[in-house]
Amino acid sequence: MCSQSFTKPELSNCLSSIFGFSGFRPNQAEIINAILDQRDVFAVMPTGGGKSLCYQIPAHLLEGTCLVVSPLISLMKDQVDAAVEVGLNAAFLNSSLSDDEKNKVMGELIAGNLDLLYVAPERFAMKSFLKILQDVHVSFAAIDEAHCISEWGHDFRPDYLMLSLIAENFPDIPVAAFTATATNRVQDDIISRLKLRSPFTVRASFDRGNLFYKVIPRINANTQILHFLQKHTNESGIIYRTTRKSVESTAAFLKKNGISALPYHAGLSDYERIHNQEAFNKDEINVVVATIAFGMGIDKSNVRFVLHADLPKNMESYYQETGRAGRDGDPAECLLLFSRGDIPKIRYFIDQMEDEWEREKSLNNLNIMATFASVNSCRRHRILAYFDEVYPKKNCETCDVCTGDIEQVDATIDAQKVLSAIVRTGERFGSGHIIDIVTGADTQKIRSLGHDKLITYGVGKDKQKNYWRSIIDDLLAQNFVVRSDGQYPVLKLCGTCVKILKSEVKFFTLLKKEKPKKTIRAKFSADYDIGLFEKLRALRMEIARKKGVPPFVVFSDKTLREMASSCPVTETEMLKINGVGYKKLEKYGEKFLSIIIDFQQTK
Repeated sequence: MCSQSFTKPELSNCLSSIFGFSGFRPNQAEIINAILDQRDVFAVMPTGGGKSLCYQIPAHLLEGTCLVVSPLISLMKDQVDAAVEVGLNAAFLNSSLSDDEKNKVMGELIAGNLDLLYVAPERFAMKSFLKILQDVHVSFAAIDEAHCISEWGHDFRPDYLMLSLIAENFPDIPVAAFTATATNRVQDDIISRLKLRSPFTVRASFDRGNLFYKVIPRINANTQILHFLQKHTNESGIIYRTTRKSVESTAAFLKKNGISALPYHAGLSDYERIHNQEAFNKDEINVVVATIAFGMGIDKSNVRFVLHADLPKNMESYYQETGRAGRDGDPAECLLLFSRGDIPKIRYFIDQMEDEWEREKSLNNLNIMATFASVNSCRRHRILAYFDEVYPKKNCETCDVCTGDIEQVDATIDAQKVLSAIVRTGERFGSGHIIDIVTGADTQKIRSLGHDKLITYGVGKDKQKNYWRSIIDDLLAQNFVVRSDGQYPVLKLCGTCVKILKSEVKFFTLLKKEKPKKTIRAKFSADYDIGLFEKLRALRMEIARKKGVPPFVVFSDKTLREMASSCPVTETEMLKINGVGYKKLEKYGEKFLSIIIDFQQTK
């Protein structure tokens, strides 16, 4: 490998002149330099962290073509359109192209005219394609969504296993692997399977500080969704439902109530799925109601909310799906409607798994997700802890627990009642049975085991089962009790709980008051003229429709808001706006400046 050095000013100039950004985000410059130095790279960066820039700048600066491997055919066109808009020579090669279009792309590749070529792992696995690559100057390979190669990842893709051939067939080029979600175990597995050579490794923070996390009980999903959307008028968002039937019913309900929404699930025809996704991408509708089949193929930067109306099956899925919001770095909201009734539904499918290891792993992941949704402790702390990261602040200020009106209640006596029931039943039962004992439920199981004779039987019948469930959740969260692994987890005592039983320490639970404070939602970074912003949006939509690209490919909402705030009236001032590089200034500068100048003159 032969490194090619570039100075800091050269990199900064490339960043500003092509992409229109005034500075690198955390870790970007270090990753870019590692690739330019011909080092392998493994980078865990959250959605919206600027992964694509890490390989686009080296692709522009280095001779040859960067091969980008991505599993998301639906996303490739948007990525290529965005790269072309800033002046890069980019193309994709996948099954959506006609034979003539494929031949044209191959001709550009062989001629050495491409900075970037996006392909699916299936394409790379073709011997005929590999043979062609042997005669092409490939500068380096970038592997997106690299967690797909790991058996520990949430989306294992067998085709990705072929990517280990990159290091074997192209030993003189660096390989850069990127993912938004990877625990330490997944990270080690990816590096091993891709055969990365002493890679420069980055584990960026998983903290998405612009996202506000909130969980509320699900009572009537459609009504709650409608109420939520009425507070997000004219904003783009994704609503996730578990089943195709619930997707269809929610989408129909919203349309009936005047919300521009369309469904997306695997049961639709190819035409309907493509049409509905493009309508959302191009701001022709505000809301898409979808199963988890939707989302990874979306690069839309202005998604202002993600709403889960059903419990996700694991934390990785939840993090990936909420990560579709706020990719532009501006504030966005993530709402989860939680019902315990979702847990047995997910358990049913997990129980059908034949592989015992997979079943155990899935059950553990479900328990973690259920705890996140049910325990009133900082949401951000729990998300980051899953990814082996410690959040340094006690109050994140951007979740419902940290900003809501939470009352700390001394529940030592109630905790003693639960702990006593666990002790007296030999630590052999799950939370449901313990709650039945405490509340004095008259069940056959309790009678047959003689648990109706226990001193703790019925000691908590003055309170609802949901209350006792919250006590157990908080005992688990505060590590006074643990839940065993396995298909039928039981509650086990930790040594620290003895102090509660002996009244040596108090146990506190957090309860939301009936009338919480109004949720604090982060404000946009700068005040801006909404009237001007809407005029700029209209111009952007007109340009995007003529070009056949999503509006965010022209300019992001964040860029338009900055224009509507600082009101540039010269090309020099326009270039100071984040997201405006020389190429876009050349294409659109005159039109957008004209709108701004006219607006100011008529004020």
